[in-house]
Amino acid sequence: MTQQQQFEALVAVLKTAVRPTEHFTLAYDAEASDFIRFNHGQVRQAGQVRQAILNVKLIDDGRHANLEVTLSGDTGTDTQRLTDALHQLRETLPLLSKDPYLLPNTQPWQSNNVQENPLPDSAEVVERISELAHGLDLVGFYASGPLYRGFASSWGAQGWHQANSFNFDWSLFHENGQAVKANYAGHDWDSEAFTRRFEQAREQLDYLGRPLHTLEPGQYRAYLAPAALDEVIGMLSWGGFSAQAIASKRSPLQRLYNGDAHFSAQVSIEEKVSGSLSPAFSREGYPRKDLKLVACGKADERLVDSSSAAEYDLQANGADYGEWPSALDIAGGSLALDQILQKLGTGLYISNLWYLNFSDQAAGRLTGMTRFATFWVEDGKIVAPVSTMRFDDSAYSLLGSALEDLTQERELILQSSTYSQRQTGSIQLPGALISRLTLTL
Repeated sequence: MTQQQQFEALVAVLKTAVRPTEHFTLAYDAEASDFIRFNHGQVRQAGQVRQAILNVKLIDDGRHANLEVTLSGDTGTDTQRLTDALHQLRETLPLLSKDPYLLPNTQPWQSNNVQENPLPDSAEVVERISELAHGLDLVGFYASGPLYRGFASSWGAQGWHQANSFNFDWSLFHENGQAVKANYAGHDWDSEAFTRRFEQAREQLDYLGRPLHTLEPGQYRAYLAPAALDEVIGMLSWGGFSAQAIASKRSPLQRLYNGDAHFSAQVSIEEKVSGSLSPAFSREGYPRKDLKLVACGKADERLVDSSSAAEYDLQANGADYGEWPSALDIAGGSLALDQILQKLGTGLYISNLWYLNFSDQAAGRLTGMTRFATFWVEDGKIVAPVSTMRFDDSAYSLLGSALEDLTQERELILQSSTYSQRQTGSIQLPGALISRLTLTL
């Protein structure tokens, strides 16, 4: 029995088991993943995970409760587990108050998306990584395989999503303890593209052997590589595009959505579900579509889940609980990759940032640390690695008044979290050339 057949069989069980006054939603998450850990350039741990999880919600007279069920793959066992879960939910509902913001989608819909891009054989990937890492101190983690998502409701909605993906995160360590961090992820493995990405990291590793360059606090020209810009966008996504956060004046992009501030006209940010790893439906049962969150520097649409729709009289658009983007797509600019150092001239090349937080959330002001391969560049040439520094700057400067250009080429970064299960979230984004970045210490 395929994953989809397993899901559909359990949907049929629920449809016959619910009572006339009851309704249900059923979310299905499954994966078939290879996980491989590297240390000192060698495989230290390899394994496979096959799992499937149901989240069943029972709704009756304005009350609702949900329960998570781990599936075994055996039809009889899983049917019994689902039946027991339904019984437990029925006992729970009378103990709960009615939810004034309960707004289930009662419209029937159908969605089926199967992305069957062939994944590379994991043994071949290991062999290629071992070849490239020969003589290097590499630490890394490789995950690959298909992800499955399903949804069904008693109102006649049913969706299925299947997508293959891989994600390799690795670091190359210099003997002095410094490191270069890199990533290669996507739907289609391209050995040549991976080799170029690896060689770029290896080239940066050589620079880490030079004496550290110490900077004084101040403002400097800077280039934020896609991985560094991802950290900035990730912080802004904590409520930044959330309808609930915007309505309650807690969004870090409040000024943008109020029209009091704007980004550079070069900045366009889209929640692009089509073609992504994310399903075209939410766990709440609403179809998802592409949304223009920021268009040419100005706020446009926002992410709306069902509770925000009910509370603020909005139209739900498929955002899940928390209204966090899961398929961000940031438009590129005109900066060619081979022109980055020349256009930077003298300043900072920042590969990664970490420990980001808000120094003034209402103003969209961020602080954080440089990490891994950050270099001082003079006259378009890398001179030396830079000591770890803290920055403190406004998103309206980094993505607005100080933004000079974005790279033409963009990088796909997948959510690398494997807590409980692999994730379907992603972001595709360019690097950014900044005229001034404020370093505080």
